[in-house]
Amino acid sequence: MTMANKQLLIVAHAPSENTRAMLDAVLEGARHPDIDDVAVTAKSPFDTVPEDVLAAHAIILGTTENLGYMSGALKDFFDRIYYPCLEETQGLPFAFYIRAGHDGTGTRRGIETITTGLRWREVQDPLVCRGEFKEEFVAQCEEFGTLMAAGLEAGVF
Repeated sequence: MTMANKQLLIVAHAPSENTRAMLDAVLEGARHPDIDDVAVTAKSPFDTVPEDVLAAHAIILGTTENLGYMSGALKDFFDRIYYPCLEETQGLPFAFYIRAGHDGTGTRRGIETITTGLRWREVQDPLVCRGEFKEEFVAQCEEFGTLMAAGLEAGVF
């Protein structure tokens, strides 16, 4: 078994059974057995430190929609990593998913505003799972994770 050369970091707020199922699906997809050269780490936004971001070759962000914005946990993550990572992570490939009870518009805008300031590079369209929870969200999250990890392994970004 060789050591994976590329690091995919997943920073996701998963406060409920449904959001945990979505995170688990992203993880399962990112750890697809056909993807060999990507090590996947998932952390809570509260447990993620700037060094985790600096070590990553790509990042997936996951959040709930809270009052039309990202979760406080993800905002706290951005507040803590912004300046320590600003100069060092420009161009970092990233993607994000949102569990939105409404439409996710404000949440998406908030994430895109901060990541634009960081000069990160969005490499996949956001996955916005809107409305009442549906089992299809889990399959969508698994595919989302697989696409991100496969793109990283293939050097697409």
